[in-house]
Order: sequence, then structure tokens, then C-alpha cells
Amino acid sequence: MCPLYSTFQMCNFDTDIGTEELAHLEMVATIVHQLTRNLSMEEIEDSGFANYYVDHTVGIWPQAASGMPFSAAQFQSVGDIITDLTEDMAAEQKARTTYDNILRLVRDDPDVCEPIKFLRAREIVHFQRFGEANREHCSKS
Repeated sequence: MCPLYSTFQMCNFDTDIGTEELAHLEMVATIVHQLTRNLSMEEIEDSGFANYYVDHTVGIWPQAASGMPFSAAQFQSVGDIITDLTEDMAAEQKARTTYDNILRLVRDDPDVCEPIKFLRAREIVHFQRFGEANREHCSKS
């Protein structure tokens, strides 16, 4: 098989998963919006949400629970397919763990839990697909 064709297939694979990951972000942002859009000032203050509110009102601002805002620095890529696929697999596992933690915290709200369970399942599938791609590439090397 032509190496360029293999690279092209991998790019399509990454693009497909990248597109789905953006959809995950949209789903999580929608959940956050639905949970925060009607908060009273008292609820904002009592929940510890006041500092966030000062900067963003109830707008969606991607950040970690620690308050660290999202940036492109969180993407890991060195251009080596084995290294990058391994990093992708680790990222999927980290996302799965985050969803597990959310489910532990919000176990009584099906409107939050069901979409989070769906997203968690997709992270597992992505982990498996990256693993398959990694094994396939390694078997050719």
C-alpha cells in the first residue's frame, strides 16, 4: 500500500473522531448551559460559582474543574504515528475518567446522566479504535 494513502486514511480517521469530539463538547456545553441559565444570584453565590460568573456570566467558557482554561497547548502531537496514537488513547481514557467522576457526582439527574453515559461509551469506542489503528500500524512496521 502507498504510504501516502495510509497517511490519508489516518487523517480521515483523525478528522472523523475530531468532528465527533467537537460534538461531545457541544453536548457538554449544552448541559452546562441548561443547568446554569436560570440560576438566581443567591444560587450562584451559594454554589461557589460567583468567580466564574464575574468573568463569564453564565456563558460557556471551556475550562477544567481547577479553573484552568482550555487552550491548544493541551493538544499533544509529535508527528510520530505510534506516539500520537498512544497519546490519543490516553486522552480518551482521561475523558472517560472525567465522565465517571461526573456520574458519581450527579447520579440522581437523568437529564445529565444519560448524555454523560453516552459520551463515556463513545470515549471507550474511540480508545478501542485508536488501539486498533496503533496495532495495525505496528504490525506493518
